Amino acid sequence: MNVRRRDLLIASGAWLLMPAAAFALPSGPRRLDLTNPNTHETFNGPYRDADGPIPNAIADLRIFLRDFHANKVGPVSLATLDFLADVMAAVGQSRATVLSAYRTPETNRMLRAKYFGVAEKSQHLLGNALDVTFDGKIGKAEQAALAMKRGGVGWYPNSHFIHLDSGPVRHWAIEMVGLDAMLSGHGPRRPLTVRERLRLQHELAHHELLKRHGR
Repeated sequence: MNVRRRDLLIASGAWLLMPAAAFALPSGPRRLDLTNPNTHETFNGPYRDADGPIPNAIADLRIFLRDFHANKVGPVSLATLDFLADVMAAVGQSRATVLSAYRTPETNRMLRAKYFGVAEKSQHLLGNALDVTFDGKIGKAEQAALAMKRGGVGWYPNSHFIHLDSGPVRHWAIEMVGLDAMLSGHGPRRPLTVRERLRLQHELAHHELLKRHGR
């Protein structure tokens, strides 16, 4: 990334988390097509090119990925954006729906009071995490993310979303009922057993097969 572009990123106040690995993985332009059902906002376009992060795009993403509960912006992790872009490419998804991104400490405490499995020191607090869903292939997206070994991968199969972060490599699966459970805190949630996890993977694969055959 050239010096002028780095200066623009700093001057714009668009806090960007840029570990060295984030520059080594992808090359050339990178783009994302994202929507947020909580704010009804969208982001669609490149966020980095051959010279590195694009200042205007990062500034837009910082707003798009803000804590909508508190309406506060936080840092943006380039590594997490690249992680998401690579998972989407691996499973042929052109658009992702972002359910949760940056969280203030107050929002994280509120979520911990409602949901099983919300970490006290969540990567969301650092701007390193995204909870996302796609139109399909959530099971395959989880497997693709695990194979990349790029950070944390959480799977919420009954609620049809995955968690991606650029923190330490780890994995978990939590059972919840419906996407509204994630947003409102209602519905049962608990860790999946191995048998339940295998059953859900089979059901998701069967569902994808039926969709491909128009059933």
